[in-house]
Order: sequence, then C-alpha cells, then structure tokens
Amino acid sequence: MGAVTDDEVIRKRLLIDGDGAGDDRRINLLLKSFTKWCHSPGIPEEGFTQYQRMLGTLAQCEFSMGKTLMVYDMNLREMENYEKIYSNIEQSITSAHDKIAECKKEIQRAKRIRKNRQEYDALAKVIQQHPDRHETLKQLEALDKELQQLSHIKENVDAKLELRKKQFHVLLTTIQELQQTLENDEKSDNDDHSQGSPAENGE
Repeated sequence: MGAVTDDEVIRKRLLIDGDGAGDDRRINLLLKSFTKWCHSPGIPEEGFTQYQRMLGTLAQCEFSMGKTLMVYDMNLREMENYEKIYSNIEQSITSAHDKIAECKKEIQRAKRIRKNRQEYDALAKVIQQHPDRHETLKQLEALDKELQQLSHIKENVDAKLELRKKQFHVLLTTIQELQQTLENDEKSDNDDHSQGSPAENGE
C-alpha cells in the first residue's frame, strides 16, 4: 500500500513539475504575471508583449506536461511487459519442475532395468548349468535380445536425462540474467530520480 502511495506522490509531482525543469515555479510566475497584467493599466503595446510572453510560458508548461505523460504511459507499458515476463518465467519454472520429476521417474525405471539385467545375468548363469544345451541356447538367445532392448532403453533414458539437465541449466541461467537486468533497470531508475531532485532545487 505504501508503494502505491509513493507512486501517486511521484505522479502528482511530475504532473506539476514536468521532468524537473522548474515547471511549478514557472506556473507560479505565470499566475503572478497574469494577475499583474490584469491589474496593470499600462501601455497597450507593453501589455500585448507581456501577454505574448505569458502564452509562451504556458506553451512550455503544456509541452513539459505532455512529455511527462508520455513518459508515464511508457513506464506503465514497461511494467505490463515485465509482468508478462515474470508470468512466463513462473510457467517455465513450473514446467522445469515437472520435467525434473519425470526425469526422476525415468531414473527409477532405469535402476529397475539395471536390477533386472543383473537378475537376468544370474539367471543365465544358472541356465548354463543345465544339461539340455539346445534349450539353454534358446533361452540365452532370448535373454540376450531382451538385454539388448533393455540396454537400448537405458541409453535413451540416459540421453534424455542429460538433455533435460542441459535445458534446466539454460533456463536457470536465463532467469538469473533477467533478474540481474531487472535489478539494474530499477537501480538506474532510482539513480535518475535522485539526480533529478538537485536539478530541480537548482532551478
């Protein structure tokens, strides 16, 4: 709630003082000149000259206000853009967590495959001890095929897991870079506001 109040104060200040070029003082001087001009029974030529000066001052104030409103609208659009970026990052993080969970499941499946392969190896050793060589050879061939399939599945799982790790690393790096960029932008905006105040006091 405090941030909203600060924003409103800054917005009103900018609308009154433009971009810090002393528009508030210029308006006060314009009001004084206008009051003096209304009550001055001077020469018409001098009154007309003073009238033209007041119009010029008023035009400067209107120009500064218009420029300030354009900057304000641009900042609003930037804020909306940052909100969209944050939303995309949150979605990417959620997706990354889902992929990590899936990779963990694939690792568990790979461990079970490895365990099964070890059991198949032990079973093959037992089969080799049986006297029926013909039947044993058939069983060994079937086991070899199954082992090859399991090995191929494990290789695919390992490759997919490595790819997911690389993708997640790239995602985290991008998030860190974006966060650093946002922090730099915020710091730059704060520096611009702090530099604007001395210039206003100098006016």
